Amino acid sequence: MKKVHLVCNAHLDPVWLWEWEEGAAEAVSTFRVAADFCETYQDFVFNHNEALLYQWVADYEPQLFERIKKLVASGRWHIMGGWHLQPDCNMPSGESFVRQILSGRRYFHRHFEKTPTVAINFDPFGHNRGLVQIMQQAGFTGYVVTRPGQADCPLPADDFLWEGFAGSRIAVHRGFAGYNSQRGEVVKKLGEYCRANPEKDTGMLLWGIGNHGGGPSREDIAALQTYAAEHPEVTLVHGTPEAYFTEMAQNHGELPRVSHSLNPWGVGCYTSQIRIKQKHRKLENELFLTEKMLSAAVLHGLLPAASAGLDEAVGDLLLSQFHDILPGSSIPPVEETSLRLLDHGLEVVSRKKMKAFVALLSGQAPGVDGEIPIFLYNPHPYPVKGVFECEFQLADQNWTDSFSLAEIYQEGRLIPCQTEQEASNINLDWRKHAVFEAELAPSAMTRFGCRFRKIPSRLRPEPIRHAGKILLDNGEMAVVINTKTGLVDSLRVGGTEMLKPGAFNAVVLQDDDDPWGMRVHSFRREAGRFTLMRPEEGARFSGLEDKVIDSVRIIEEGPVRTVVEAVFHYGDSFLCQRYFVPKKGCELEVELRVFWNEKRRFLKLSVPTVLDRAHCLGQVAYGRDRMPDNGDEAVAQKWAALVSEEENLAWTCINDGTYGFDCLDGELRLSLLRSPGYACHPIHDRPMMPQDRFSPHIDQGERLFRFWFKGGVASERLSEVEREAQIHNEKPFALSYYPHGAGMTPPPAVLLESRTVQMHAFKKAEDGEGFILRLHAATSQDEVVRIRIPSVGIAETLVIPGEAIRTYRLRLEPPSLVETGVCEI
Repeated sequence: MKKVHLVCNAHLDPVWLWEWEEGAAEAVSTFRVAADFCETYQDFVFNHNEALLYQWVADYEPQLFERIKKLVASGRWHIMGGWHLQPDCNMPSGESFVRQILSGRRYFHRHFEKTPTVAINFDPFGHNRGLVQIMQQAGFTGYVVTRPGQADCPLPADDFLWEGFAGSRIAVHRGFAGYNSQRGEVVKKLGEYCRANPEKDTGMLLWGIGNHGGGPSREDIAALQTYAAEHPEVTLVHGTPEAYFTEMAQNHGELPRVSHSLNPWGVGCYTSQIRIKQKHRKLENELFLTEKMLSAAVLHGLLPAASAGLDEAVGDLLLSQFHDILPGSSIPPVEETSLRLLDHGLEVVSRKKMKAFVALLSGQAPGVDGEIPIFLYNPHPYPVKGVFECEFQLADQNWTDSFSLAEIYQEGRLIPCQTEQEASNINLDWRKHAVFEAELAPSAMTRFGCRFRKIPSRLRPEPIRHAGKILLDNGEMAVVINTKTGLVDSLRVGGTEMLKPGAFNAVVLQDDDDPWGMRVHSFRREAGRFTLMRPEEGARFSGLEDKVIDSVRIIEEGPVRTVVEAVFHYGDSFLCQRYFVPKKGCELEVELRVFWNEKRRFLKLSVPTVLDRAHCLGQVAYGRDRMPDNGDEAVAQKWAALVSEEENLAWTCINDGTYGFDCLDGELRLSLLRSPGYACHPIHDRPMMPQDRFSPHIDQGERLFRFWFKGGVASERLSEVEREAQIHNEKPFALSYYPHGAGMTPPPAVLLESRTVQMHAFKKAEDGEGFILRLHAATSQDEVVRIRIPSVGIAETLVIPGEAIRTYRLRLEPPSLVETGVCEI
């Protein structure tokens, strides 16, 4: 006797082939049909998950929403999954996944009094291992996926125990042959399932008309009734994922274990439509940074508690993570709508950040004549050392040929600083771009004063005079830039070579018009490389008038850093690449401004290291995981690393908005741009794009990228890179501002004594009862952490297991710090 749980669903993509308005209309009509079926067929159960779609139905057809509420209460309509929507499950940060769950959970509990225990992500193109711990801490006991399939991601069985970080685990079911069925063909799919699983006594089959919409149909219901009558050996139950997982736990015994991410599928999606990915990361960073600032201001009584909310921006972020938006597989109008959505979120956050910043200036003395005050707020609970930048204006314009050189003081002491080219191009001594090296106090405001020294004219870097190379050696790191190629031929840290010659070369690879990359696992077929322009070409590209300069040149030089610029070309495309070499420390920043006009090509940045036998690690959601080192395309979040245990060395790369890369024989290739067609889906051997007209291609035009590289002892690199990545992404906020001088200077908001534990969230609690702090132990070592919140007198020692997430609620009356779940209950 075989029992099959039939889980009817209508997976709806609210945006992909249509804009959100059309998606909302599709959701309303599909929900109406499903409600009709639930009311007509007594044994039928409909399943649906995403809270966003229920919100749309409630907004546009409230009477239908009330029908659905009654059906849910009767058990005829099942709330499954319980997330805000089905996001991409590789690129959002760990904190973003928490917010996806938290938003959905609160919505379904508020409107339906339901708390699903089986998470659903049918359609996302892969699932990173960090999800396991997050879902377990949110109270989920099961997870249903359909991608990737066995050909791309071999698994021991479709029911298995997925092992995550810090000892977490969750039961997973991979759906048979996808989540949908064609109209009138559910019995065909059922028969195929039974033949493929003859030994399985209890199973689950996902069905529903069409891909992206539909749900049940009368002919399918009738066909299932006929099948049940003709096959008494098979018991069919219109059921739910929860019912199946309950029976699986009771009857299936020990499940096989899987301890890796469920990848790959659609590896081109790690790079397609890079603007969306970059703005998504920026909104993540700005949102979490601003939450910390607002929480500090409210904690110190400088803002009312009601001002700490950022719900509108959170909603924008969560929608942007939808699994056909963030991966870049949508049509042009959806791309533009999504960028507009992200810009809206960024604008909301920007205004709140300014409000918090001004409030946190409480107690700062007014400015004095002859000095421009500069303030930096460090949102992190630990001191931050680094190079910081701020633009501002002189009190008056200087129309003479002299130049006002900025000098930065901290507590009356002159600190290393230099004046660089400002963002504007007004050839007048007025606007200033100050760059300085400093240390910022933790979770607090740090003040600097800018004074000016008049010099006869603006300082310009000396022309390159070395034969064929630029050698920059600060005593800790030595960099050699080849002036004939524009590439880095050597980078030594403490005398140890880290790179092979020709590093940071932009490599062009062959590609096709499929934005998903459905049929490949790697992009390794080289089409060519960017090469240094001749001086005449470089001058024309640089926009110079009647002047020719070298295509490799030093453009900024001072006590803080040297900036070297090189210009390259390939085919119809151009590249301006800058190297920022510090006067102290071992971190090399590389900036690429790409003008991309290629089609069906893939652009990567090649970084060949000397670590030929290194393995590869990358950041995933609240964790770090082993990445493929065979040249296959990989996906990570804020950083990736090559680690050689044999040589005890590591080479780390931090980004602020890219996700794809590959690694082979010690060479790291960072994925920058793809130029396939929009929403171009391979179907058999048919032409992928129309052959009778012009068709737009993805990511044509100007794009900007930044990376930070560092080499050194493996244990040190791997213990420090997590914090460095957080600082580069959630940058301390700098602004020149003249405070009013009133009020008291607030103490640091939160102090954390640990080298590796990160504070990823400091936000108001969703129920308004205090604040939520979320900590994560970045390494596999257990951490003893001293946390202090001076304004309320809290000082506690916490023990956080290696790789673990811990969430705490801070209450103010009386002051207490109590561990809670990620869903704040």
